[in-house]
This record gives sequence, structure tokens and C-alpha cells, in this order.
Amino acid sequence: MRLLHVVPTYLPAVRYGGPIQTVHALCRGLAANGHDVHVYTTNVDGDGDSDVPLGRPVDVQGVKVTYFPSRVLRRLYWSPPMRRALFAESRGFDLLHLHAIYLWPTWIGARAARACGKPYIVSPRGMLVPELIRRKSRWVKTAWIALIDRSNIERAAAVHTASEVEARHLAGFGWRLPPVETIPHGVDDPPAFDGAPLSPDVAAVVDGAPMILALGRISWEKGLDRLINALPKVGRARVVIAGGDADGKAAYLAEVAGRVGVAARVAIIARHVDGPDKEALFAAAQVFAMTSLSENFGLAAFEAMRRGLPVLATPDVGMSEIVRAVDAGVVVDPKPENIAAGLESLLADEASRRKKGERGRAHVIAHYGWQAVASRMEELYRTVVVRRNQAARMA
Repeated sequence: MRLLHVVPTYLPAVRYGGPIQTVHALCRGLAANGHDVHVYTTNVDGDGDSDVPLGRPVDVQGVKVTYFPSRVLRRLYWSPPMRRALFAESRGFDLLHLHAIYLWPTWIGARAARACGKPYIVSPRGMLVPELIRRKSRWVKTAWIALIDRSNIERAAAVHTASEVEARHLAGFGWRLPPVETIPHGVDDPPAFDGAPLSPDVAAVVDGAPMILALGRISWEKGLDRLINALPKVGRARVVIAGGDADGKAAYLAEVAGRVGVAARVAIIARHVDGPDKEALFAAAQVFAMTSLSENFGLAAFEAMRRGLPVLATPDVGMSEIVRAVDAGVVVDPKPENIAAGLESLLADEASRRKKGERGRAHVIAHYGWQAVASRMEELYRTVVVRRNQAARMA
């Protein structure tokens, strides 16, 4: 199949966290399965631009990525050159897969697909969560949903969710939904960096008291203040938070740590962490914590499981259902005392902690390789294309 993925940002803009990695990994897996995979995206990278060629395909691990400029309305990723390309080229693809909502590329991708008579799939990427809508830009998001995204989703050939939690949130809107297919993200095998030098900020935190790791974007929806507020009730353990500071929240978290008296036990590495630094943090940790207000999947937690770390998760994390099902850690309500009790239960029993970590590792290896995930997505694509062709013949 000839497939077009439309996504607001793409590699090398790693500051945007898991979605950037998972969309590329999916596209890479589909290309490895023999499909002709294209991506239309922008060159937006925070306040700057990615150093990439514009307006022509660039090969990124077998995926043909075309970057378009966004010079105004950059928060919406508005790009007239992308619009022209979508309306001119969409007819040549079997299917369009649109990632994210509230943003211009998804809107214009849906319009182009309908204009060209091509089916499209929408992946909301965890953005349709009532709590997140209430907490930030409520009226803007509500208006955008009413005017744009609801129609785009209802008129899609299918909706892809990454977890049953995300699917339940979507169903709660009461819309006339097309078929909803839950297909999880995949997890890459950890790379080997034995003996590689570490950055000074990482080298400074990998030794010491038992370590609880929270890895991922530092932003308000990650609920990292919940984790810090629990720490006074957790023995002598320390917390290391690492990831890009998406909303300037690192200073706020440091303030919270000082206010509850654990500033000396909280280290914040406010930058994207990868390569040897990332592997060193995983290796040094005893527990991985994900205490998000909402998380449609929780890729970093799956990466931790792949490395044999037990996970503490709150119920609104999509992968918490898997942690509970395979006993790969603990799932706790988000109150500080419950988070603290969960952490204590994991830290206090090394043998149990090791067993939970090994169960998680075995489950991820068996079910969450990217090739297997890409094959499941390929089945969804084929179903959608066949259904659309049958409808066209009957019309």
C-alpha cells in the first residue's frame, strides 16, 4: 500500500516526546513490511526550526518524510505549502493516517482526503481526555472540537486508540463514531552503550540511595508534583525526573520539592535524555513511576518494563491496565499517601520487585515489538481500504 501519515512535527524535533518517536517507529515498521510510507509534517522545533530540507522527500530509515515550513500561526502548525501538497497529492495514496487533534495539519489532512475520495484514520494521541480539556485552554479546545474535530472524527474511516483507557475516554463524548480500533504502540529493544561516557548531570545522579525514575516530558499533565508530594512518606528514596521542560515546569517542581522538605532528594534533569544517559538512568533505578493526570499509552513506562524495571502507575495512564494484568508493578490512586504506599511496597521487597520487573520484560518482548504492532496496523489499513472499495462499487 501507498500510505501518507500527516503529523504536526517529526524527527529530529525530539522535544515533543513520545508521539514523535512512536509515529516514526510505526512508519519505519510499515516501511520494513514493504509499504511505500510517506510523512507530511512541518519543520517546527519549539521556537526554532529543524535543520531539514523543505518541500521534498527525505529518507529517514526507509520513511519518505517531506517537511513544510510554518512561518505564522506556528502553535497550530499552519503551513500553506502543506495544504497545496495535500490537495495535489492525496489522490495518489491508498489511505491517509492523521495524528493528533486541535491542530491545523489534522484538519487540512481530513479535508484533503475527503476532497480526493480517500479514506483516512485519526489517532487522537491522548488529546481527547475530559480532564485535560478542563485543565488547559478549555474554551478554545471545546470550540475547536465542536467546529472541527468532532466532524473530522465522525467522518473518518476509523479511529485508532493506543489503549482501552483512551478508547473509553473517546466513547464518553457520545459521538457517532466510526469503528474504533485499539492498537498499542511498540517498544524498541534497548541499545548497548557499555562503557560509554555519561553527561555530567546524569553521572551525578546515578549513584546513591534507592532511585525512583520519572522519564519523559516535564509538563503539567504528567502529574510529577504528585510524585514529589509522596516522597516525604517514602523512606530514604530519591526521585530523578528527566526530560524536556515543555512548559517551564521544572522550576515549579523544584519549588514543590523545597516546600515539602525533599529538595535534597529530588534531582531534575530538564532536557531531552537519550543514548547512554537514558540507559544509565534506567539501569540505576529501582522503580519507574508514571503518575500522569492522563496518558493515552505511556511509552516511557513500557521502555522501563522492557529493561526489567517494575512500574508504579496511576489509573489514568493507559498502560496501567497492563501493569495490573501481568503484575509488572503496582497501580495506585493518585493521592500522595497511595503513591507513597505503592513505592514503599516495591522498594521494601527486592525479590518481589525483581519478579515484577521480569514479568514486565517478558510481556513487552512477547507482545510489543514494533514489527508486530506495524502488522496489526497494516490489517486495519487493509480493512479500511477494502471497505471503502466495496462501498464505491455499490454506489
